[in-house]
Amino acid sequence: PGYADGMGAGLVIGLPPVLQFGEPALARRVGREVLTGEKQICLAISGPEAGSDVANVACVAKLSSCRTHYLVSGVKKWITNGVFSDYFVTAVVTKPGRKPELSLMLIERGEGVDTKPIKTSYSPAAGTAYVTFENARVPTGNVLGKIGEGFKLIMHNFNHERWYIVAGANRASRLVVEECLKWATQREVFGARLIDQPVIRNKLARLASQVEGVQAWLEAVTFAMKHTTHEEQAVKLAGPIALLKHFCTRVANDVSDEACQIFGGRAITQTGMGQVVERFQRSAKFAAILGGSEEVMADLGVRQAMRAMPNAKL
Repeated sequence: PGYADGMGAGLVIGLPPVLQFGEPALARRVGREVLTGEKQICLAISGPEAGSDVANVACVAKLSSCRTHYLVSGVKKWITNGVFSDYFVTAVVTKPGRKPELSLMLIERGEGVDTKPIKTSYSPAAGTAYVTFENARVPTGNVLGKIGEGFKLIMHNFNHERWYIVAGANRASRLVVEECLKWATQREVFGARLIDQPVIRNKLARLASQVEGVQAWLEAVTFAMKHTTHEEQAVKLAGPIALLKHFCTRVANDVSDEACQIFGGRAITQTGMGQVVERFQRSAKFAAILGGSEEVMADLGVRQAMRAMPNAKL
């Protein structure tokens, strides 16, 4: 998973805001450079002070006296692909206050931009970074959308990011269930195959049902996303996508736990027949945190339902 994130996570979640909300000339230039592999891009939203609390990021952008550029100062943390990225799609505060005004900007690597690798439990290949901006110069033409629209644009992009996380996480869960079925068929213990034990068949049935449930919901959401605008998705799909991500990562947690029981000691061994399960043990929780934690996803889904049915009564 770290290798896959290193190859494409920044591209998938960082480039769309530039293409959709950036000035046409900026979108063409950056889009060409990133899609041809000439340069790398990442999404820099989370900071050490906020995490899933996007509205309270502390990275500040101040407009210069000549009004031709912004000076950005602050830090971002847990930024996938940040170590080797050339572009940073960054959430910044453009008007501090009790309710700070957020904006989204494309910051180019250069003077005032520094990145340091963060060691995580799955792989350094993802290029997870601690990013420091110290009076980084950002042309006004690199503002994505309009000043003050940052939170709305971030939420639009989150729907796509969360869909991407679900697709990847559930594919990994499916692979682990497949490994469990193969192992249970060949492993003999107490004079019989594991698959011949009712308790093992029950585990496999429950895991397969959950994974297929996520897949069916994902395909329904995918169809809806293909036939709605970003504005419609923000109103009608943000809640269901959040709940889908919550469900998906809860299923992944179950798959990880039960696979460990089925494989036994091999599930905690980095080589051999249990290596897929062992890697999944170390990476499954990433999906439950990145793109919004499980608790935030559950709350968002219910709040969206409350907004749609404010006077719901029996």
